[in-house]
Amino acid sequence: MELDKMDENDWKYHGEGNKSLVVSHVQLSRVLRLLKYPAEDSENPPQTVEQAFRQIQNIVDFSSNVMSSLLGEKFIHSGEVVKLPLEFVRQLSIKVQHQRPAWRCDKVMDIYSGCALCLPNLTSPVLHLPTHTAPLCIEIKPKCGFLPSSKHVSKDIKTKVCRFCMHQHYKVANGKWKRPSLYCPLDLFSGNRHRMDFAIRHLIEEPQNNFKIFKGGQCIYSSKEVSDDSMDLNALLHHLRPYFLHGNTRINSHMTSKAVLNDLIQVLANALLSGDGGGDRKVVVDTRGGGRSFCEASLLNKERIRHGSEGLPSDSVLFRILQTQMLDTLDIEGLFPLYRRVEQHLQDFPKERTSLQVEGPYNEAFLEKLQKCPTEDDGSVEYAVAKVHQYRVAMTAKDCSIMVALVPRSEEDEDEGLSTQRRLRDFLSPRPPALSYSVSILDLDPKPFDSIPSQLRLDQKIVSCYLRTGGALPKGSLSPHPGIFAAAEREDCTLLFHPV
Repeated sequence: MELDKMDENDWKYHGEGNKSLVVSHVQLSRVLRLLKYPAEDSENPPQTVEQAFRQIQNIVDFSSNVMSSLLGEKFIHSGEVVKLPLEFVRQLSIKVQHQRPAWRCDKVMDIYSGCALCLPNLTSPVLHLPTHTAPLCIEIKPKCGFLPSSKHVSKDIKTKVCRFCMHQHYKVANGKWKRPSLYCPLDLFSGNRHRMDFAIRHLIEEPQNNFKIFKGGQCIYSSKEVSDDSMDLNALLHHLRPYFLHGNTRINSHMTSKAVLNDLIQVLANALLSGDGGGDRKVVVDTRGGGRSFCEASLLNKERIRHGSEGLPSDSVLFRILQTQMLDTLDIEGLFPLYRRVEQHLQDFPKERTSLQVEGPYNEAFLEKLQKCPTEDDGSVEYAVAKVHQYRVAMTAKDCSIMVALVPRSEEDEDEGLSTQRRLRDFLSPRPPALSYSVSILDLDPKPFDSIPSQLRLDQKIVSCYLRTGGALPKGSLSPHPGIFAAAEREDCTLLFHPV
């Protein structure tokens, strides 16, 4: 990619979050993340070029020096900061503006600094030759996989119902979603195949912003935020079937819709449990405690005797994410007084903001501070800072995304060019489709130090809403629809007559 020959026509709108907008290259497996500002600041950028560069460099450093060490280098793609020609950035902003969702247009793309983060396009990984079927990429945002046990938790419900399930009620009550998701993160992180399959099924049923499927870099399945219609089953199955027919001995190559969806679930569960493999794998017994590994709002809660937590392989992506999430040992309620201690200290000694690394730099010293934090509070500001750092890292892990890329393999490739790729084995019957795969973790930006008060306020609102309704959905909300699996089961009742 030659920065002095950048052409906006080589790039297309890919998506955006609250703080950045992403464009992808039409040929290369590359994306650019550009900062966004409130629309009212469009004429006067809120920060200098140097500040914009430092903000993006902080993202790279946090990912490569902190999260990579905690989550595992094999899962992380940190990218690099690039300086783009300003005219290219301005033309790109004009080109993508009409493709942006209207509800995102309260912010505008940064066209002043020219700074961007260049990353591999994980929705279109370089795992295949041009003649092969396009990669199928599934993005999952697993959310928090444990219940808090901190003595600082003031409402007992927080130790029984997980944050995600309570947040669903809050979002439905406030009109963010019209119906709740039945997905529960504690089921996904359980390591129990029945519970994991159940969780993935409900991510597919009600994806919201927690589940997306990409084919060749294009999003083919995600939430329809403004529609009551269920997902188009036929359209999804049309995309999925070619990936799961290979190697399956089905009559006349007819594979039922239910079988296709179940095979997808099995592939994803195995990928999430996989590591580098080889030899005996260490499975770590669930450290969350018996009661803390089940959410009372999960539909599987009544079956906890039959379907407990079996633990996760220590080299799996789910285990690494869960361990990092559990750096939040105090819960936001226990952490907030420590945040206030740090805040008061910085008011008295503002020059120590840098030495305490409140906004970075995110280097080895930062990682060492949070890893060597004492277990007991000695009343020092150093202890408080270390716990705040731990909490911020845990919050990043609670909000990260997992990308599973699947690439079909031809018979000829079994022992040839793709031999270095790991493959999913023994997960389908009678024979699995030949698939190369890769697992990555994305969305690893550092959470701002100053966001902690708003985190506490949101936590209080979510818990109050759940307690006020007794866990019941508000009137006017839609109950979870039967979804694509019910439609698939209806289709499976069709009689098929074939000429003999």
